[in-house]
Amino acid sequence: MTLFDQVLAVLNAHRVSHALIGAAALAAQGVARSTYDIDLLTTDVRVLDRGLWTALHDTGAAVDIRRGDVDDPLGGVVRIETPRDRPVDIILGKHGWQTRAVNRADRTPGGPPVVQPRDLVLLKLYAGGSQDLWDVRELLQLPGHDRLVAEVEAELEGHSAAMRGLWATVRR
Repeated sequence: MTLFDQVLAVLNAHRVSHALIGAAALAAQGVARSTYDIDLLTTDVRVLDRGLWTALHDTGAAVDIRRGDVDDPLGGVVRIETPRDRPVDIILGKHGWQTRAVNRADRTPGGPPVVQPRDLVLLKLYAGGSQDLWDVRELLQLPGHDRLVAEVEAELEGHSAAMRGLWATVRR
């Protein structure tokens, strides 16, 4: 069982809602981009409890829990690593729209839920880095991009001016 499978087993056993984000979610949508780690999103603060990860720690996995402060855009990050597997990052979101993204993630047989393309775009705009904007542009090249644009624009109304500005930049 891979480290990723073990992390999913812990999250599922504790009924922690989560969804695949990042490069792996891009790949699920048809955008190939390499990255070494695997990213999951949740808004369940229990992931910051060291006790949740005891079983993994006891098998030799390194568990690094970082809590975000009031000004941090994230509630925290949990990084789990072993020498033999790809690291897994569990990103703790702290906004209602991130909870909605996790709740409406596409369920895949035998795999983790994957955020929908519109939510992946919103997460990328929220992060706002150059790689994130490249990822959004790549998503907009896929078939069905007109629907994606409409869904993102409907969602963006409740978001920050910064995110809306990045969207306008990507759309140019």
